[in-house]
Amino acid sequence: MESHDVIIVGAGLAGLQTSCLLAERGYRVLLVDRKASLDHSIHTTGIFVRRTLEDFPLPEDCLGPPVRHVRLYSPARRRMDLSSPFDEFRVGRMGLLYQRFLNRSICRGVEWMPSTQFIECSKVKGGGLAVRLDDRNGSHVVRSRYLVGADGANSHVAGALGLEKNREWIVGVEEVFENIPLDGPPRFHCFLDAEIAPGYLAWVVHDGEQVHIGVGGYAAKFDPVKALKEFHASLDDILDLRAARLIERRSGRIPVGGVLRRIANAEGLLVGDAAGAVSPLTAGGLDPCMRLSGYAANTISKYLQTGDPNELALYSGDLFRARFVSRLFMRRAIATVNSSALIELGCALFRLPGFYSIAWQVFFGRGSFPDLKDEPPREAFVYR
Repeated sequence: MESHDVIIVGAGLAGLQTSCLLAERGYRVLLVDRKASLDHSIHTTGIFVRRTLEDFPLPEDCLGPPVRHVRLYSPARRRMDLSSPFDEFRVGRMGLLYQRFLNRSICRGVEWMPSTQFIECSKVKGGGLAVRLDDRNGSHVVRSRYLVGADGANSHVAGALGLEKNREWIVGVEEVFENIPLDGPPRFHCFLDAEIAPGYLAWVVHDGEQVHIGVGGYAAKFDPVKALKEFHASLDDILDLRAARLIERRSGRIPVGGVLRRIANAEGLLVGDAAGAVSPLTAGGLDPCMRLSGYAANTISKYLQTGDPNELALYSGDLFRARFVSRLFMRRAIATVNSSALIELGCALFRLPGFYSIAWQVFFGRGSFPDLKDEPPREAFVYR
């Protein structure tokens, strides 16, 4: 039976990052994904925040121009502008970025299996797991000392390992365009409207090269495709769409219940969206993904070296959730607000001096995910 130290299911940002870090430590890593190509069916807008850009040297050619300006719209389309002296956001060209991550992983010895689906796993006498996979050639079983679920918000690996699964999420849909003229500096437009985007927001991100237009909210409260069409039709006074060229359509689930409590055991662990590593308030997941993946790689390495289950104890969602009490509370409050009048009032409050700083902190603050003392050194993330 073919054998590996670690099998990672899912080749999004979390799976790619974890696989490369483990391969750099000398582990035999098998990375599988059901997609044939990583530039297909992308689920994220790909907005990287300043903290990530400062801490992880991402490939420059995989990032759009910097964005320093945010414009917040109330349901009545009253505007409030927020600006930062720093480069706060850059939109990743995610298909290219995923391929760059994959190439780096393969160069470090990761075995790559596209068009492959995880089916199930079972314990093997003497330790480890028998993992059943389906690919183009049929079903086969491989052995692994450890299993990593990086397979998204509705993780199949989580269920197979008996770990916690996400139970609260929003859904998002967006379209990506080129050839839309930029009026003013690159800008992140955020629309608060309970009818178009219940429980979240609608957005336009224009960095001068690409424009992302999307909506997100609780699936039970709206029709995302219909909402996107209505939102798109309302943007005539903001964007000149006459020559716009559609590049891509995206959609997916975004977990907003906070980091799950049980995300590791002796057989495997979860990373990225599978672990709920997304901000409950802003639904930003790329910075948590990068940081938690590094922590996961360290945890797996120590566990495989020592066999001591105590090494897994610190990879606990309970420890992370304690840092997000206020954001979880705000998420619960946002989920109950269905009144445009209340949202309009909240937007009016944001214009007052004492509340303006709160809005500024939401968009430009640096607290997306706690620093972890066992993160790998920064040079481990340099792209060569």
